Amino acid sequence: MIGLDTNVLVRYIMQDDKAQSALASTLIENLTVESPGWVSLVSVVELVWVLGGAYDLRREQVLAALETLLRVKEFKVERAEIVWKAVRTCRSRRADFADCVIAGCAAQAGCERIMTFDRGAARAAGMDLIAAKPR
Repeated sequence: MIGLDTNVLVRYIMQDDKAQSALASTLIENLTVESPGWVSLVSVVELVWVLGGAYDLRREQVLAALETLLRVKEFKVERAEIVWKAVRTCRSRRADFADCVIAGCAAQAGCERIMTFDRGAARAAGMDLIAAKPR
C-alpha cells in the first residue's frame, strides 16, 4: 500500500501542472488492488477544501470526484463509510462536507451528541447548537 498526499490527488484530478500531473498520473495509474493507494480522512477533507476553494469547482463536481475516489478499487479510503455518508448528507441537506465528517466520526466514536456554535452544522449535519445563556 502506498499513502497518497492531498497534492498528489489534486494534481491527478486537475491535471494543472504538466510535470507533477504526469508523475501523479503514472503513480496512480500503476496502483493495483493488491497494492492500493491509501487516502487518509484528513486528505479527503483537504481535497474537498482545495477543489472547492482554490479551484472553484462547483459542489456537484467536488462530490462527484469524491464518489469516484470511493469507487476506485485501487484506492483504500480511510473510514470510507463516513465519507460515503458525508457525501450523501451533503447532497440531500446541502451540508458542509467537513461538518458531516466531524459528525460521522463523533457518532462512530459513540458520542451521544455533537455540540457546536455553528447554526448551519446544527441544522444540516445533525449537531446540537450550544445556545448562549442570557445575561
